Amino acid sequence: MARAPIYVRELTHDERAALVAGLRSRDAFMLRRCQILLASASGKRASQIATALGCDTDTALNAINAFNQTGLAALKAGSSVAHTIYRGFDAAHAEQLRALLHQSPRNFGKETSLWTLELAAEVSFEQGLTPERVSREAVRTALARLGVRWKRAKQWITSPDPAYVRKKATETD
Repeated sequence: MARAPIYVRELTHDERAALVAGLRSRDAFMLRRCQILLASASGKRASQIATALGCDTDTALNAINAFNQTGLAALKAGSSVAHTIYRGFDAAHAEQLRALLHQSPRNFGKETSLWTLELAAEVSFEQGLTPERVSREAVRTALARLGVRWKRAKQWITSPDPAYVRKKATETD
């Protein structure tokens, strides 16, 4: 069943005047919000407003909901900085990650002996260092906080020397 469309609440005379004045604002955020709110007050749906203004429907809905909750304060842009910063590894788990990387991936049932950031993220989740699977970047930043610089694992290449395999076999015997 479809949800009922959301419209801006009934505007007071002062609110309508402020929104009309905001249409002349140099601030693009305020201008867009005023356009959305006035269109909604005239009975247009969020999807129609979004199409007319070339924005996303969620942008229109966010503006309408913000105005319905906070009034004219919704015309001011808030901070774009995240309210909480989620770190994949706290200090203790970052140290455990460092210890984990001093072991071979084969100890954890992996078929390679080279750690990659992706593999470290996978194993750290499997070992319970993180509550959910983290990204490669989360592993890299956790190591950077510990002062560890991650360098990409290099795959050994074979030599163009036709006798390479024979020479390599005699060196390891």
